[in-house]
Amino acid sequence: MRNTGRSELVRLGANESAFGPSPKAVAAMSAELERISWYGDPESYELRVALAAKHGCRIEELVIGSGIDDLMGLAVRAFVAPGGAALTTRGSYPTFNYHVIGYGGRLVYAPYRPNGFLDLDALVETAHRERPSVIYISNPDNPSGTFIDRDAMARFYAALPGDALVMLDEAYADFVEENELLPPLIEDRLVRMRTFSKAYGMAGARIGYAIASESNIRTFQKIRLHYGVNRNAQIGALASLQDEPFRRHVVEQVAEARADYAALARDLGLGYIESRTNFTCIDLGTADRAVRVMQQLLTRGVWIRKPGEPPLDRYVRVSAGTKPMREAFAAALRAVLDEAPV
Repeated sequence: MRNTGRSELVRLGANESAFGPSPKAVAAMSAELERISWYGDPESYELRVALAAKHGCRIEELVIGSGIDDLMGLAVRAFVAPGGAALTTRGSYPTFNYHVIGYGGRLVYAPYRPNGFLDLDALVETAHRERPSVIYISNPDNPSGTFIDRDAMARFYAALPGDALVMLDEAYADFVEENELLPPLIEDRLVRMRTFSKAYGMAGARIGYAIASESNIRTFQKIRLHYGVNRNAQIGALASLQDEPFRRHVVEQVAEARADYAALARDLGLGYIESRTNFTCIDLGTADRAVRVMQQLLTRGVWIRKPGEPPLDRYVRVSAGTKPMREAFAAALRAVLDEAPV
């Protein structure tokens, strides 16, 4: 908005929920707002109890943080020694990279497949060659939106070195069924991270959690900022867990949005990636064209983003919006392509 001088934008660039938080969460947070002078519970006890019931684990196997980004930084601090290797896919969610570099680790990469899927074979091969202490993977993936099914993920996990910690970012797990994901495992070599930012619509509240072995959770507890989780976020997250119909509604609305974007891409003769997240990647052919289209959309008041590394850099990425937001995006994209066909 500062760059364009506009007072508002069609906001489709951050993979936030366009469908808002649960009304129950809003009511619960509003009722407690006058107590914002209080610190939150440093143990997030009630929230951990609810999450333990949801995931069939013990509260000692859960830690709450200020979103996955916070937890990711804690894991890198705890498990990547200075100069030690950490493995990711080149072009995957970049915040992991920032933490590794910032805390003195060494990044090693595997590529995406040409179709935008994670190359699990390359990740396994690189892991055995480079012996990283941490392996990062997001499933469903950001920024591609692709999804690795349960059986493939189980084979991948089993094939990795047993002395590497697998950091499994499941920020978009709420958009798939639980039985499609890697089966529940509590092991020292696995940390699973979830968030309330996406389907629950609480990105601005900054709250997420990790499921891990009690030993690993004790390590997180030693270094986390104990009053770093917003009190109202704790209250809203707890209320959100008690409103499963709302989450299901959001998942359905997001599926409709993805279907609309796919239909738009087909109508325009553009490729796209089948997504299991709350965004869709649309193929503009080249990275330069993707940048130009993104910039031209911004001048028309529509904000989207694009991946930065090949093979995904030829795509633009658009978040699932409400029907009016999708219509505004479609009209702007058609106008941009009519002026400069790609």
